[in-house]
Amino acid sequence: MAKTRVVVVDDSALVRSLLTEIINKQPDMECVGAAADPFVAREMIRELNPDVITLDVEMPRMDGIDFLGKLMRLRPMPVVMVSTLTERGADVTLRALELGAVDFVAKPKIGVADGLKLLAHEITDKVRIAAKAHLRRTVVPAVGGAANTPRVIAPPASIGRLSTEKVIFIGASTGGTEATKEVLMNLPPDCPAVVITQHMPQGFTKSYAARLDGVCKVRVAEARDGERILPGHAYIAPGGLHLSVERSGSNYIARVRDGDPVNRHKPSVEVLFKSAARVVGQNALGLMLTGMGADGATAMREMRDAGSYNFVQDEASCVVFGMPREAIAAGAAHEILPLTQIASKLIERLRNTAGASMTRV
Repeated sequence: MAKTRVVVVDDSALVRSLLTEIINKQPDMECVGAAADPFVAREMIRELNPDVITLDVEMPRMDGIDFLGKLMRLRPMPVVMVSTLTERGADVTLRALELGAVDFVAKPKIGVADGLKLLAHEITDKVRIAAKAHLRRTVVPAVGGAANTPRVIAPPASIGRLSTEKVIFIGASTGGTEATKEVLMNLPPDCPAVVITQHMPQGFTKSYAARLDGVCKVRVAEARDGERILPGHAYIAPGGLHLSVERSGSNYIARVRDGDPVNRHKPSVEVLFKSAARVVGQNALGLMLTGMGADGATAMREMRDAGSYNFVQDEASCVVFGMPREAIAAGAAHEILPLTQIASKLIERLRNTAGASMTRV
């Protein structure tokens, strides 16, 4: 079997050496080159034709974001960003995902050598996933400006009379930051509450929520433990913590808790979807978007068995068709749709079942 060929781009000689060592220890991949800056990387990519590159965010002469924009315009290829656990690092990394990077690894600010060794499994997993990922079609402007934002199919229209009992649950992983954005941007401000678990480390979800809040009609924020879940709002599981929902009288509230990883993830979609099945039942609508692995598939079937209506993203529009595939295999899906159709079909379902919260649908 041919090995996945990787080029490492990082201005730190130590990081280049460590990443090269981590990659070369894997039987199915090899580091074919390591570049100290994007100008050297550009020539290496031309000469070596790698399958994946790992790209540092902050580098001299040309930063990683500028290089990524040029790369995705001229020679699109799978990229895994290597970011720092800082607020600026989070903002820049989210920008990289908008530009078409498949995923990112958050390296520690201090103790980089030990930190990267501890992240070896995560790094190599993400390189493997990137090598097989479907690259998103992202339009990158030639000079300055921003990448295209997800499509707003039409100005989100009011749903009309709708029970506040309804709650939308979204699970996503690799490729999910942009997929979730596309769904949320096409929801009207009077839609039911949306509760989201996106696999993302601590320190990144606050910036992600703020970016979504700036472009969506619904209000978007990190979930806070004990807060009431309200229509017209979207709540994102904080990185490093599990999110679930509970009943408090006639209201739903967010429960944010620490705990062991579930399916190797924290936050875990399984935790959120199990609470949807247990607490919300027939008033829940489930969305499984692009992502690696099987997190949430079993619980999504539990949602369906409890009366939820579920949408699953189709393979052609997924960056990684892992979690959706497993949800389909578990018999959890009512509809399997391209990403661009999910919001409109969700709104259609809500309108058709308006006022039917207390009857099984």
